[in-house]
Amino acid sequence: VKEAAKGAESEGAEIIYFDLYRQEKFTGCISCFGCKKEASLGKCACKDGLTPILDAMREADGVILGTPNYLGNISSGLRALYERLVFQSLTYKKELRTYNDRPIPVLFIMTSNCNEEMYEKNGYDKLLEGYQRSLGTFVGNTKLLVAGNTLQVNDYSPYGWSMFDPDAKKAYHDEHFGEKIKEAFALGSEMAKTPW
Repeated sequence: VKEAAKGAESEGAEIIYFDLYRQEKFTGCISCFGCKKEASLGKCACKDGLTPILDAMREADGVILGTPNYLGNISSGLRALYERLVFQSLTYKKELRTYNDRPIPVLFIMTSNCNEEMYEKNGYDKLLEGYQRSLGTFVGNTKLLVAGNTLQVNDYSPYGWSMFDPDAKKAYHDEHFGEKIKEAFALGSEMAKTPW
């Protein structure tokens, strides 16, 4: 995420970075339907730690979202943000599908312990396609970046995880993770230079 942001900065973009784990307490969508009422139409009416993030996104020219793959899905923090981001734009109207009248590009990044080659077998490809489709409909065109087979920790020895070969994980990381960093930088640059 930080490399993608650096890529956008290299093209003159101003970056505002939010770490969901450092925000004030927040929740996912509570289905209050405040965003469907005229007073706050298309804007989340719930006020908590996500409010400054949602406000900043409304003013942004692009969004970079990042999450590890937690138990086959996005992290709970990002899920909460995703729910609030998407639901506020959903109209429930046949004639107007979204209240978002200013779509912006989205870069959605997922890291995982799982090899990228296993995404289809585990259904993660369909999971990501679902997020890409809904973000594309309610926020803006969305590109995906997956970095698989990542190092979870620098030293595996204290954990006794017998399913991993720490040397092989480190070798893979050393050989391939730099490529993903470059790809993230390039996508951030592209987002700022020629938004998709």
